[in-house]
Amino acid sequence: MKLLNEMLGIKYPVIQGGMANIATGAFAAAVSNAGALGLIASGGLPAAAIEKEIYDARKATDKPFGVNLMLMNPDAENIADLLAREKIGIITTGAGTPGKYIELWKEAGAMVIPVVASCALAKKVEKQGADAVIAEGGESGGHVGEMTTMALVPQVIDSVDIPVIAAGGIADGRQMAAAFCLGAAGVQVGTCLLVSEECPIHENYKQELIKSRDNSTTVTGRSLGAPVRILKNPMAREYLRLEAAAASRDELEQITLGGLRRAVFDGDMKTGSVMAGQVCGQLKEVRPLADILEELCEGAKKVLGSAGSLSF
Repeated sequence: MKLLNEMLGIKYPVIQGGMANIATGAFAAAVSNAGALGLIASGGLPAAAIEKEIYDARKATDKPFGVNLMLMNPDAENIADLLAREKIGIITTGAGTPGKYIELWKEAGAMVIPVVASCALAKKVEKQGADAVIAEGGESGGHVGEMTTMALVPQVIDSVDIPVIAAGGIADGRQMAAAFCLGAAGVQVGTCLLVSEECPIHENYKQELIKSRDNSTTVTGRSLGAPVRILKNPMAREYLRLEAAAASRDELEQITLGGLRRAVFDGDMKTGSVMAGQVCGQLKEVRPLADILEELCEGAKKVLGSAGSLSF
């Protein structure tokens, strides 16, 4: 099996998650310089803003990097055109199927890797021409599906003939090794990179993650069909209370409006939407990206070496 690092021409078989308001051009470049594949996140930004982030990334690295297009972005059409025009080599997508853009991107030389949360979606994007998929379990931070990584990844692998990258619940070598044992070609990580020195989130956000425990996250928005995993805080508890009381969509959206920006830029840990995966309880300190990635990959090699000596 060809591993992700061989496919992408990078040091480690690791992709950085496309985290809205966090994954800037500068951060993507720092991740790429540290040996993984950095991604610029489109989130809800317009094409002009993404163009600036691409420029910033190219100034800061000569390594491969990619862009994540959130297909629900109101300016998705223009961003799709921009990615082709700028000849972005790796494009990941979320919140939908990128079928109508794949031919455009591939003609421009891009590798297209959609994020999927089900076998049905994986098979659909494979037929549309995707080069690989990222199978993301519900342990991840931000927008989540219902299936866990351990259950989702092998079933997606069995349902498609393209490489599968595992995401959700991966923060150390043991979890990365497990992904390889399931048949994944590599991993995508996000939460463990939030506590890197290079990550542009507010220091309060980093310290809140370091203080978190195994049960520190919750999922809001299930009643709206838009589940999001975040840290438990006063905003999250109020949201869940209103959800249980069958509050309207408008009432619920009012609570979260601008919440991620408040957390990321203002360090508001009370009313902000502090997105994080279930691995947050494993985070102990702020460290350089290079150290986090090296420990992740060397740890996986060590676990896989030990697993080879097991006998039953």
